[in-house]
Amino acid sequence: MEISDPLDSVRISPQAPSQSDIDEYRRLSAEQAAGVGIVSTVWRGRDYAATVSAYLSVSYDPPTLLVSLYEGSRIAQAVASSGQWALTLLTADQQREANWLASPGTPLEGLLSQVPFRRGPATGNAVIEGGLAYFEVATTAVHEAATHLLVVGNVVGMGSGVPWHPGLGPLLHYAGDYRKIKP
Repeated sequence: MEISDPLDSVRISPQAPSQSDIDEYRRLSAEQAAGVGIVSTVWRGRDYAATVSAYLSVSYDPPTLLVSLYEGSRIAQAVASSGQWALTLLTADQQREANWLASPGTPLEGLLSQVPFRRGPATGNAVIEGGLAYFEVATTAVHEAATHLLVVGNVVGMGSGVPWHPGLGPLLHYAGDYRKIKP
């Protein structure tokens, strides 16, 4: 059965969206809850890390991940150039870490000084302590998509940062804010 309601529908031009089209897309796409993670890498001897909510498990065989990074960001340049990265999935209690690494203008020197982390055994990239899970990834492809880079890679190491317990849950991004799953 087809349902049509022109009041709920907006047609846009992908080649030249208006600012109101972009704002409406942002509002509507925020209606999807997404897990929050930290992507990190080491490039030219320096740590880079940023909060992300656009990542995807692409395949289980072989284990493959994808992360979407704003092309003009330091983290996108570092991840694309280094050839390897780590993704730590955050718990609901790690909003402070997510906020710090999502803040524009965070310093390059001492970026991770406020975030407890350890080095991943496979890549040496920062793995955030206490995360639900972490994945160390070797990049296999980088694709340009509009204003972002889609970085795809094979998982070369993984683990968990905390033992599971009934109150443990992921940090989510929904409707422009961080959320928790209610037990």
